[in-house]
Amino acid sequence: MESKRETSGRPENDVQERRRQRRWVPALAGWLTFLVGLHDVLGALMPEWHRRMVRVDEFVPGSVNNAARTATLIAGLLFLLLSHGLRRRKRRAWRAVVVLLAFTVFSHIVKDFAISALVAAAVLAALIYFRGEFYATGDPRTRWRALWVGLFLAAFSVALGLLFITLNSRGLDHHYSFGERLEHVAAGLVGATGPVTFVSDRKNDLFSLILGSLGLFTGLVTAFLFLRPAEPAPSLSADDEERIRGLLGRHGARDSLGYFSLRRDKSVIWSPTGKACVTYRVVSGVMLAGGDPIGDPEAWPGAIQAFLEEAAAHAWAPAVMGCSELGAEIWCRESGLSALELGDEAIVDAAEFSLDGRTMRNVRQMVNRVGRQGYVAEIRREKDYAPEELRALWERAGAWRGTDNERGFSMALGRVGEPGDEECVFATATKDGELHAILHFVPWGTDGLSLDLMRRDRSAQPGLNDFLIVEALKAAPDLGVKRVSLNFAVFRAALARGERIGAGPVLKAWRGLLVFLSRWFQIESLYKFNAKFQPVWQPRFFVYPSLNDAPRIALAALEAEAFIAWPRLRLPGLKRPPRRALPAP
Repeated sequence: MESKRETSGRPENDVQERRRQRRWVPALAGWLTFLVGLHDVLGALMPEWHRRMVRVDEFVPGSVNNAARTATLIAGLLFLLLSHGLRRRKRRAWRAVVVLLAFTVFSHIVKDFAISALVAAAVLAALIYFRGEFYATGDPRTRWRALWVGLFLAAFSVALGLLFITLNSRGLDHHYSFGERLEHVAAGLVGATGPVTFVSDRKNDLFSLILGSLGLFTGLVTAFLFLRPAEPAPSLSADDEERIRGLLGRHGARDSLGYFSLRRDKSVIWSPTGKACVTYRVVSGVMLAGGDPIGDPEAWPGAIQAFLEEAAAHAWAPAVMGCSELGAEIWCRESGLSALELGDEAIVDAAEFSLDGRTMRNVRQMVNRVGRQGYVAEIRREKDYAPEELRALWERAGAWRGTDNERGFSMALGRVGEPGDEECVFATATKDGELHAILHFVPWGTDGLSLDLMRRDRSAQPGLNDFLIVEALKAAPDLGVKRVSLNFAVFRAALARGERIGAGPVLKAWRGLLVFLSRWFQIESLYKFNAKFQPVWQPRFFVYPSLNDAPRIALAALEAEAFIAWPRLRLPGLKRPPRRALPAP
């Protein structure tokens, strides 16, 4: 059974042509639309804001003029909301802006002056001329967007109402306190009457019409977004997961990050043959893949093209985090993207690992010290635990977590105890029967493990993580494991070369910056921790479209890895789809 996301029906050259299109067009259109919207809002709130060059409102009845002014205010708010969609080439945003601009041309002629109408007409003509640049379909959505938009519009409407009173304060019959102004605005949004009164009846009527329209606009937009059909958040279906597990069983030994493609917050897109796939998540308009494509390397180009077609259809920026050197070569060859060495993965050969020798002296002393303190290690696969034991381990690991958010995207699974994960491995350290540290590994093919989770009790003996890694490497032969992938060291080569004698000023400055950033991110500490085990370093790459997109993609990657966490509103009765699952008690 083939996934509905296997092919999109668009030819390969169409994808490449779309990626070469004029980027300045949607960017400029978005900003012009934003400025038109801002002009409309300010013009509606400030009737005497500027000198009219061609004025016709003296010949139009007051009620018609007020209605036109209020309609222009609503159109301005919509322009502000739609400008972001234009910058992202969204077709629906383009259609809505074209209709609104046509209305704006008419309303400006009625209520204001001809120059604003001419500007709006020029923007309208440009959008129609460049209509081919706006092709992207809508993004997946949930009803949470309705809540956020409703709260934003409500707050913005209150702010506009207060701004109107402030800008026209000379026309008030007397001074009103902030509380009275706020009460009047809140009442006006729901159609009631507040305490504020203007000397001019015309301004009283205009303000009442504006507040009532803003309240109606907020309610209608929120209701529309909430009642429209909602699309589920990206996730792997049971069929997708089964097929991915089949590919990992045949080709999983190629990439230590392959098992992390089974995260629940990822989506998958398949090659036309179904022999390869790419898993990804969309974050802030970036279609972010992690690691190499899964499956037969000969089928990778097909999966990559399907990935790029999907990105082009939605105007998402395609990017890959942590792919191997082979993966980076194929991504760049098939897509025309660029690659940057992101860092190195530490891989330890279990058969050759030994604590003997001068280079392992520090690790040997640390491990012996932990052993003398009475700590005992236990290495077991998940299938050897009862469900309640796994749940207790997961809860204890969560209690030791240093942040409120579960970090990880490309190198973290984010769950334990689910069906299919029985071959994952736990390494635990206990003292007098009390748990003090946990390591969790996921399978890497049939003879490898990849480190997923590393947590410990901060009050326990230092060196517990070193102790557990050594014990896991000692137990590897009994588990049928030949190689173990440890942590990923970001920009390891720069850190290593920058501290050598003879390093140039540029390299030293780059290393200094990385050391400075290590105060907030585990850059230098992870490198030094991994280096203690004398691993083989395997480079990992970051693939991106262009330098212009790199900052945006970097922020999206930090958000995906939960290094950047935006505040979330949680209200009773509204539940977000879970991003990880816990075993049943």
